[in-house]
Amino acid sequence: METIVDFTVKDAQKITENFLAKKETGLPLCPVKDIMHTLGDKWSVLVMITLGARETLRFNEIRHAVDGISQKMLTVTLRELESFGMVTREVFPQIPPRVEYTITPLGREFLSHLAGMLEWACANSERIAANRKK
Repeated sequence: METIVDFTVKDAQKITENFLAKKETGLPLCPVKDIMHTLGDKWSVLVMITLGARETLRFNEIRHAVDGISQKMLTVTLRELESFGMVTREVFPQIPPRVEYTITPLGREFLSHLAGMLEWACANSERIAANRKK
């Protein structure tokens, strides 16, 4: 897929068509919805950034680094990220068991795209805050 530099009406139409379900043909919804729903949520983004900065971390290291996340939510988030191939989980057979999570090459690629969006958000945060006050 090509990178869109200057977003046009034609780009919006193309994206809209891809997001619509093809009910008459029985095709499923565009997988982008599912991906964006999971990878775009608050906890997934924070966990990915945390793993991107440190490569490999244990569960409790991630939990302490991601402020406000509960143990249950971190478990759910890591399982989702693992199912998408963004992180790998390695269990070491010792007592107590040691579990490490590592960002994958696919996860690194995702972060490279996320970085652009985060940069844009930081650069425009004051403008957005001003608009929200209106």
